[in-house]
Amino acid sequence: MIQEFKLPDLGEGLTESEIVSWHVAVGDTVELNQVIGEVETAKAVVELPSPYAGTVTAITHEPGTTVEVGEVIIAFEVAATAAAGSEPVSEPAQKRVPTLVGYGADPESSKRPARRARQFAPSGSTTTTTTVPAATTTVPAATTVPAAASRVAGPDAEARVQADRPRSTPPVRKLARDMGIDLAELVGSGERGLITRDDVVAYAGGHAQGAAAAAPASTASRAGVPSGSGNAAREVRTPIKGVRKFTAAAMVQSAFTAPHVTEFLTVDVTAGMEFLAKLRGLREFADVKLTPLTLAARAVCLGIARQPSLNSRWDAEANEIVTMNYVNLGIAAATPRGLVVPNIKDAQQLGMRGLAVALGELAAVARSGKTPPGELSGGTFSITNIGVFGIDAGTPILNPGEAGILALGAVRSTPWEHQGGIALRQVMTLSLSFDHRLVDGEQGSRFLADVGAVMSDPAMALALA
Repeated sequence: MIQEFKLPDLGEGLTESEIVSWHVAVGDTVELNQVIGEVETAKAVVELPSPYAGTVTAITHEPGTTVEVGEVIIAFEVAATAAAGSEPVSEPAQKRVPTLVGYGADPESSKRPARRARQFAPSGSTTTTTTVPAATTTVPAATTVPAAASRVAGPDAEARVQADRPRSTPPVRKLARDMGIDLAELVGSGERGLITRDDVVAYAGGHAQGAAAAAPASTASRAGVPSGSGNAAREVRTPIKGVRKFTAAAMVQSAFTAPHVTEFLTVDVTAGMEFLAKLRGLREFADVKLTPLTLAARAVCLGIARQPSLNSRWDAEANEIVTMNYVNLGIAAATPRGLVVPNIKDAQQLGMRGLAVALGELAAVARSGKTPPGELSGGTFSITNIGVFGIDAGTPILNPGEAGILALGAVRSTPWEHQGGIALRQVMTLSLSFDHRLVDGEQGSRFLADVGAVMSDPAMALALA
């Protein structure tokens, strides 16, 4: 019995994911809950466990393909009894079945009209056209797949790849015809694989210069390879997707929804740096990394306790301001996949060592690109450490739904007023952006002053607690 596995809703209302890799191939035998592949959402790379025990009969989307939630991505041949035991509980047709890993999105109806899909075959073989039900998932439009690839096959183990007609506009199709280009060979960089005029031009230019003898130029562009002639490429085109796409949308939404105000405070953190050095010498801190970020995280939690408006959100639908009595502290992390902001849950309950451990684990997981979606949502306040890049100050944009974000500048040895004279001191600039709908200037200023006080003299933590 053939069972299809649809791309599940991986949380946070995400509507699509990109296939990163498959750990199985057609013909492989898999066990229940065995990791069969990885997909990249707009927030993280997530492993997919198999919902069935059986044999892989078809993989409908190759790595690099963006797939919508609810589309079939893999099929298995399973024993009839196993298939019956793994069926989700039936629901009324109009009610959506919760989509957890192991269950795909519930189709609205199984009685959908059939449509024709093209079938690509290896060079030299016969190409046929087959009528398939619309519910059967095909390789996304405009995706180039080697016709001889045996990873996409039917139950009869024949190598077949079915694909919709490449998606493009009439002017683009005419341009391709005039240039003698088969759109089936292109990977569309537009929305949902739409082939654009630039894709056609880039493909033609790449072939004209012999720069893409083995793959279309648009495929190279998709991987971030320059599109153009030889080594003198003047442009590089990179598809907007994944974390970059999500971050861009979130930042635009935040910048044009919340009225930002940014304040700056430059403080002498010499005592704070000496405090961290003393802690590093203690046995209790021997196995953790202590940085100015650790001290700042503790200072933020103390400051929020005194100025809770920095830990609130604007609920427009309910026409309410929601103030949280917990701190899910977001830490902006630069990763190879782009900027992500995982958060430390209930950071207000942690001391210096607990924060140091949490920050270390958070950074390690973020760099691996496998931060769980749950750790990327629910943040209440964020910190971004721009000092690690040698930057002194900035105007950080709020993480959507949060009232404040603190940027830590670089710690620099600077001539500074000290005890009535000038001395070389360790100095840092703090930049605080806040939502002026939620935080008044007085509240934001007092919060920033409290954070600065702890950074410059950690003993102040006792007075602020």
